[in-house]
Amino acid sequence: MKTVKSIYTGNLRTEATHLKSGTKLITDAPVDNQGKGEFFSPTDLVATALGSCMITIMGIAASAQGFSIEGASWEVSKVMADNPRRISEIITELTFPPHNYSDQQKRVIEHISKNCPVALSLHPELKQTVKITYL
Repeated sequence: MKTVKSIYTGNLRTEATHLKSGTKLITDAPVDNQGKGEFFSPTDLVATALGSCMITIMGIAASAQGFSIEGASWEVSKVMADNPRRISEIITELTFPPHNYSDQQKRVIEHISKNCPVALSLHPELKQTVKITYL
């Protein structure tokens, strides 16, 4: 089953449509690679997918185990390399609100941060750095 249909609209920009919901997403080449940087770049989406995957799977696990991560947030940074141009590192900084997480709950969160489906799908040479802060 197809998930996304996309079109190149010119000027280093694409428009993707999520087929089930009809939601549209525009990408733009980054400023450091001939683009305008007005929308997410494709490599921004890779970094965003990693953080979103982590927090989503953590939410599933938290719900199943009877605790909450509501209010958790994350920021991602990507480090680009040359020759060939690629993402060399994604740094994910997760912050959890003051819910007095048990040691077991923290182990679940930390395990998922390294084992969500996107993390496991990325090339092993891509460095994944995760920083977790519990408030």
